[in-house]
Amino acid sequence: MVLLEKVSMYEKLAAAAADRWYQSLPPISKAYGTLCVIATTAFQLGFYDWKSIALVHKLVFLHFQVWRLFTNFFFLGNFSVNFGIRLLMIARYGVQLEKGPFDRRTADFLWMMVFGATTLLVLSAIPIFYSPFLGVSLVFMLVYVWSREFPNANVNIYGLVQLKAFYLPWAMLALDVIFGSPIMPDLLGIIAGHLFYFLTVLHPLAGGKNILQTPRWVRKIVARWRIGAPPPTSRTQEPAPAAAGAAFRGRSYRLSE
Repeated sequence: MVLLEKVSMYEKLAAAAADRWYQSLPPISKAYGTLCVIATTAFQLGFYDWKSIALVHKLVFLHFQVWRLFTNFFFLGNFSVNFGIRLLMIARYGVQLEKGPFDRRTADFLWMMVFGATTLLVLSAIPIFYSPFLGVSLVFMLVYVWSREFPNANVNIYGLVQLKAFYLPWAMLALDVIFGSPIMPDLLGIIAGHLFYFLTVLHPLAGGKNILQTPRWVRKIVARWRIGAPPPTSRTQEPAPAAAGAAFRGRSYRLSE
């Protein structure tokens, strides 16, 4: 009887710890990860057929099934090791981005996700890049942007190889080639991530204009629904890096333990 009470107590403590961890997640990463879990759970329970949410351009433009432009991003595959790895990517790289470079910049992080999804949709219109589901590519875009913001962080891949974060996307792409996994989802994520980073960081640092500023309507949505912490005032905003070379060294954010 005492043993059962102890087990029950440990279960309650574990559940409370898990709830605290979940509540501590930043809003956009939490929402995206949660929707991915819900989509896969509903599929596994037989509530819908994956074909009904896949990106099929003919059905979108000829039959006006516009929901496919959105739903395809929330299906990361069946419950499997790969599904778990993708969720961990959101929980680590997405969360660290949102709590680090995008801290108190919820609208900017949301805009990055919107821009990345739009870029992937445009690329998927090219036959060689077509994929019925672009969620994996969107997750990999987060990995790429994270690797550019934290280039000097040490990363351990499957306990076998340790390398700098800057090389992580390319190492994962190489592993896909070695193990015969499809490389197109990761490659699309790299393209979308690099395009975003180039337009928002590299090009402005080289003296160009930031042509990818967060639209006012995105900021209004975030403010209207009070998503995330309020943005910093102009006096507390972090100054931009002075030298162009800094773009290739990241922006020196400390990783949370």
